[in-house]
Amino acid sequence: MKPAASAPIRILGIDPGLRSTGFGIIDKTGGKLAYIASGCIRTDAEGSLPQRIKTIIDGIAEIVATYRPQQAAVEIVFVNVNPQSTLLLGQARGAAIAALVASDLPVAEYTALQVKQAVVGHGKAAKEQVQAMVTRLLALSGTPSADAADALACAIAHAHGGQGMGVLATLGRRVRGGRLV
Repeated sequence: MKPAASAPIRILGIDPGLRSTGFGIIDKTGGKLAYIASGCIRTDAEGSLPQRIKTIIDGIAEIVATYRPQQAAVEIVFVNVNPQSTLLLGQARGAAIAALVASDLPVAEYTALQVKQAVVGHGKAAKEQVQAMVTRLLALSGTPSADAADALACAIAHAHGGQGMGVLATLGRRVRGGRLV
């Protein structure tokens, strides 16, 4: 008798940004990953901050309604040299998380270091290396944009054992230096 096939888990990865928020959707069935969709939510650079945040929230709500993910993974914002840029990026990230939580999705968070380690094998990988590995891991016919590749990489990191990391993080553990402490 054959063992029952496990049901796929649909994961939405988000790479937050105020100009361009990348998204990537994959299915994980057992140990296999399958590409579903990816792209970017682009905001009007001339628009007000509230309007740009609304664009991000509406875009994520539409993606969730269309693709029905069961879990979400969001990249944690790094601190820039420019505090104003960091603040704006944090607001875009907050809008993305709010949209996901409003859709009743469990949200896991990962540093760029964790994502790169999970996908490329080392935390200091260049964007081009992340794009190349995402293309290879998901057997894509073309290379996704940098923002979409980062979002897909976040979803892949979550699929490769990150689900446990997200649970541990909610049990009082924190991420420091790309490691759970």
